Amino acid sequence: MKADIKNRKDIELLVNTFYDKIKTDAVIGFLFTEIAQVNWETHLPRMYDFWENILFYTGNYNGSPMQVHKELHSKCPMRPEHFEHWVIVFTTTVDKLFEGEKATEIKERALNIANVIMYKTLA
Repeated sequence: MKADIKNRKDIELLVNTFYDKIKTDAVIGFLFTEIAQVNWETHLPRMYDFWENILFYTGNYNGSPMQVHKELHSKCPMRPEHFEHWVIVFTTTVDKLFEGEKATEIKERALNIANVIMYKTLA
């Protein structure tokens, strides 16, 4: 039996594992590496804060994910398939590492966030 997500260390493991996959992903990797040209040294800690806040209500994230995705969309139009694939990779990563109440919650929150960002970005 796998452990549940309990703390920031677990969030960091999840985020690092997820983005290691994304960097070379055949479907959406280019959005991060070529279009957004993500600076991983700044992006990863921001994502640790984001997901830690989502799951544990730490209040340590301040950013505008909607604006970032709209800017990315203006550079390279994203499609629903991109968001759907992101959810699949995220969910698969969670499932490989964790199980339990928080693991289920983060997958549900990720799906909801992806759907909202997709709807508002593509509208």
